[in-house]
Amino acid sequence: MAPAQGQFSDHSDGVESKDRGEGPSVPPAFLAAVDALRSARLRPELEVEVTRPPQRLAPHAFALEAAVVDGEDDLADGRLVLLHDPAGHDAWQGAFRLVTLVRAELEPEMAADPLLPEVCWSWLTGALDARGLSYGEAGGTVTRAGSHYFGALSARRPATQIEIRASWTPRESRGGVPDTASHLMAWGDLLCQIAGLPPSDPADAAVVTLPQRRGPQV
Repeated sequence: MAPAQGQFSDHSDGVESKDRGEGPSVPPAFLAAVDALRSARLRPELEVEVTRPPQRLAPHAFALEAAVVDGEDDLADGRLVLLHDPAGHDAWQGAFRLVTLVRAELEPEMAADPLLPEVCWSWLTGALDARGLSYGEAGGTVTRAGSHYFGALSARRPATQIEIRASWTPRESRGGVPDTASHLMAWGDLLCQIAGLPPSDPADAAVVTLPQRRGPQV
């Protein structure tokens, strides 16, 4: 993860285009959406790094990775990818798509909650709704995986990881560019919430969060 918190590092430009060698052919709407992502101001607990996006998902793509950091511990981490197809995409119902993976280790009492998957999904949609964002075609999965240790590793406590994989279509403004900066900030809110951090806005103090995550087990 990047050493700078709450902002992007410059290790990579993160842009993938099928016509990468021809700068002027990259759509201005996509470049504007990427610039907006780079301008987003995130919580200081987030370490963000631009990374190489997946290929062949769309004509143009931009990706970043982030982790919620407490000292030397990563409490949660994730990846966000912005896809763009100027011709539009029937499944997306738009020209842009955001795709994410978010994961964190849970405390045992939270891992045992039978409603945990539904709660985690509501955190994603709630983070978008809390910032007044317009979006559509949201879909994804919430996976809960448990690990039990035996033999030489039997001293470790059982661990459970939650993983959210999701995608949604950010609605475009009149200029054809979605408010990607606000979508990124909402995604950052989700990462902090699944990491168990309190809301950054005192007005959101009633939001239920996970208990503080344990550090990595040796």
